[in-house]
Amino acid sequence: MNGLLEQPWFWPSVLVIFGLPLVLVLLTEWHSHLVRVGSRGATVVTLLRDYVAPVGALWLLLTQTGEWDVRQAGPKLAATIFAFLVILVLLNALNFAVFTMAKSGTRRERIPTIIVDLARLLIIVVAGALLLGLVWDADVSGLFTALGVGSIVVGLALQNAVGGVISGLLLLFEQPFGVGDWIRTGEGKGRVIEINWRAVHLDTLNGIRVIPNSELAGQSFVNLSRAESPYTADFVVRFATDDPPDQVIRLIHRVASDLPFLAPGEDASAVVLPKARYDVSIPLTNPGKEWSTAGLFRSRLWYAARRAGLHLDRDLSNEFVPPEAIPALLAQAAPALHFDAQRQAEALGRGLRVERYQAGETVQRPGEVPDAARVILDGLAAMSVLLPDGSWHPVVELDAGDLIGLTCLTRQAIAASVTVERDLTVLVVPAGLLEEQVRRSPELARDFGREIDRRRDAVAAAYQRAGLEPPSRTALVAY
Repeated sequence: MNGLLEQPWFWPSVLVIFGLPLVLVLLTEWHSHLVRVGSRGATVVTLLRDYVAPVGALWLLLTQTGEWDVRQAGPKLAATIFAFLVILVLLNALNFAVFTMAKSGTRRERIPTIIVDLARLLIIVVAGALLLGLVWDADVSGLFTALGVGSIVVGLALQNAVGGVISGLLLLFEQPFGVGDWIRTGEGKGRVIEINWRAVHLDTLNGIRVIPNSELAGQSFVNLSRAESPYTADFVVRFATDDPPDQVIRLIHRVASDLPFLAPGEDASAVVLPKARYDVSIPLTNPGKEWSTAGLFRSRLWYAARRAGLHLDRDLSNEFVPPEAIPALLAQAAPALHFDAQRQAEALGRGLRVERYQAGETVQRPGEVPDAARVILDGLAAMSVLLPDGSWHPVVELDAGDLIGLTCLTRQAIAASVTVERDLTVLVVPAGLLEEQVRRSPELARDFGREIDRRRDAVAAAYQRAGLEPPSRTALVAY
């Protein structure tokens, strides 16, 4: 019995016979657990169970039983295959530990892939050299010496390029910005569309700007997308010195509140500067909308200033149409207002005016009491209601001949919004003139009442189409 225990093949064989099944069972249970929890580490365990453990057992039998000379091709080949599988497991484990297990926002998540690739290359080179030296008795000292000397020579020759690469790697590791962020550098601002180990690509809305990482790492820049407050577009507008500043500021706020890219919950601000200039700041949802917002704001401000009798850019000619053109427009609006254009043109014309609105502007806001009735002469507008979920639902379209502000006589607040779909021209009839016309023609009040009821019915139908309960009728609110 003692002779059996002293045999060189006994203990390696016992280890393989009893140890290999036990290891396979444990690895199978571990693999099943990882599969149940949805972990990607199951791939690494599969390699250990299906390949590393069996090949390792084979290599142990070939080298430890005494029947094979370790210097023969069989054991060396088994050791080579075993070492190759171990390297494969190490590479997969590295990938799993660095990327798969990295939590959001941690430094491991920000490790550039090129660093992991270099680590993989280092593992392969070192493991390959050890394999050649330990298994195949190769002299690898000269190889490491040559690699060291070559690295020094290449580093000295490419120090500028390597410096840029290192700067890029540090920038990728720190990740002060990501793809999709807006950044401002000394040369302007742009949206990051690509980040690699050599350069950052910015979409400046006027072409793609490529900035080397070494240059970007050597200067300061601002990440506009990671600011605690919305990005603010700043520009200066000018009015006439006779325009009251409080009226100008109210006009600026009103125009800015309807801009499509205004940051939710934020308000524009305006500061009075010398010589009737105003510094306007508009918080935006996206830094890339600065120029389009500035252009849209200036365009709408031109219309709004003329409607309000103010003088943008000190332009004192603020009339849309000359007074002599009012009678012709009055004749166009006569059917809607029930008057004789020929007999009443001179009396009414003195109190009427023409307003124009750009597409996208708001003519009527919820909660407002109209100060006048506006007869559409040209263009298209849409009346919408705000649903409980916060969305706007269109109700009716208003075109030439329709009226906006029907409740200017009854002094009821409006519960709907009217926005311009196509550039709008309206004839404004003040409430005082409209009251005089109602006394002359009672049918006008009847028509106003019918139109208010029709629009209320349209609102109720819109709510029903949306699957909601229509708003209750009240004498204080109309549409």
